[in-house]
This record gives sequence, structure tokens and C-alpha cells, in this order.
Amino acid sequence: MSDDFVLDVTRIRDEARRKMDAGPVTGTYGVDKERVVGILNDVIATEVVCWLRYTRHAISATGIDRAQVTAEFTEHAAQEMQHAMRAAERVSQLGGEPDFDPATLVRRAHTDYTTPSPNDLTTMLEHNLLAERIVISTYQEIVRWLSDRDPTTRRLLESILEEEEEHADDLLDLIGS
Repeated sequence: MSDDFVLDVTRIRDEARRKMDAGPVTGTYGVDKERVVGILNDVIATEVVCWLRYTRHAISATGIDRAQVTAEFTEHAAQEMQHAMRAAERVSQLGGEPDFDPATLVRRAHTDYTTPSPNDLTTMLEHNLLAERIVISTYQEIVRWLSDRDPTTRRLLESILEEEEEHADDLLDLIGS
């Protein structure tokens, strides 16, 4: 049995011409596009809630270690909003509508929005570490589900996942300090 790879460029060109209005979604897209859009919209909600939580904690933190913790929360908040924007761009590429509806963000998010006492930096760090661990687990599951059926979305989530793991490591370091 031969595993020779043959690429039928003529067929691919013809199909691409016939389905121009489908944008980047081709006949070789291997997963339910609407399901991926829904999952990505939940990712957007999760990232926005994380941005809100980190931002709230950065602004309200008090105490002797405030400067260091606030700097970390502020950096993480900016990255969380970038994650939401990248997921929203992918939703748009797939022909969907990014869902930033404030009325449903908390319900759709994988994590919680918490408001511990401003002088309890340890609890803030722990709440954010817990959220990062939840995000890491949920994004790993999404990546496994996507497998090779949507490599673009999978790579997007893998790159976000890498930053979320860095966040968890940063938070763990601060808790240990």
C-alpha cells in the first residue's frame, strides 16, 4: 500500500472559486462551525470576566506588597483582554458574531468574578490562581476536542493557554513570596 500524497490543486481551485463567500472556511474544515463559535464566545466571556476581576483587584489592592501584586494583576488584565479580542477575531473569521453581551458574561464564563477584601492580597492571589487553573483545564479540553479538525482555532487556544500557564506560575510565585 502506498502513502503517496497527491494534491489535486485543480479541484481545490475550482471549489475555492465556487465558494468565495465562505471566506476562510473551506470544505476541509472538520468540525461544526457553529459549535466552535459558541465555544469561542464562552472563551470571550471567560477572558472578559478575568480581565474585570484582575482589573478590580489591581485597583482595590492595599497593603505592603500592593505595588508588586498590582503590577502583576495589571499585566495579566491586559493579556486577558487581548485573549478576548483574539478569540473575537476568530469568531468573526468563522462568520459568527462575537458575544460581548454584559448581561450574559458571568453566566457564560468558565470562571467567577470575585471581590475579596482589598487588604487581603493572599485571597486575591488565590482567587486568580484558581481561575487560571480552571481556564487551563477548560482550554486544554477544548484543544483536545478540536484536535486536527480546526488547527487555526486550536493554535489560537494553545497560544492563549501558554500565557494562562505563565499567569498561574506568576501567581504561585507571589503566593510563595
